[in-house]
Amino acid sequence: MTAGLFITLEGGDGVGKSTQAALLEEWLVAQGRTVVRTREPGGTKFGVEVREIVLHHRGDIAPRAEALLYAADRAHHVATLVRPALERGDIVLQDRYIDSSVAYQGAGRVLDAQQIRDLSLWAAEGLLPDLTILLDLDEDAARARLDSARTRYDRLEAERSDFHARVREAYLRLAAAEPERFLVVDAARPVDDIAAEIRERLSGRV
Repeated sequence: MTAGLFITLEGGDGVGKSTQAALLEEWLVAQGRTVVRTREPGGTKFGVEVREIVLHHRGDIAPRAEALLYAADRAHHVATLVRPALERGDIVLQDRYIDSSVAYQGAGRVLDAQQIRDLSLWAAEGLLPDLTILLDLDEDAARARLDSARTRYDRLEAERSDFHARVREAYLRLAAAEPERFLVVDAARPVDDIAAEIRERLSGRV
């Protein structure tokens, strides 16, 4: 059986994760692979309900409660969708995972990053991606992209610039600590150039 492969896409809001996920899925399918494309939160029916709470709930959510909601979604998502797909030999292509919690709830909400990572790893039973693609973009440039594309922002997108600056810095620290897992890509580059760099990193693994 062909080995499964777990690929995650990370980065701040507005960096182009959805665009690159679609291009990568198309390329992987052309290589003859079965791709399960998903996201956190929202990859399962339970996750859709969690997503509505954490991103669109009216009013404040305590930072620790927010972190626990993401962890609950992650536990269910990994157990019911991600692991079964990997065991079938599929490629799981996922928008956001543990690194998002460390960056957004750890750095963004100013919680203990190691505690957030430990919680997430416990929820996921230790599962880490084979490759994490970090689309890196200055937070002001990312905000300008969002401003041109939408009129309604979710709870995290609506946070101030300093929040998003902390998130970006946290992502870069994570990538520096695990260079063998991360591919850091300049998200200001042309879309096709980014896609080509991602494909090059995956050549020989699919």
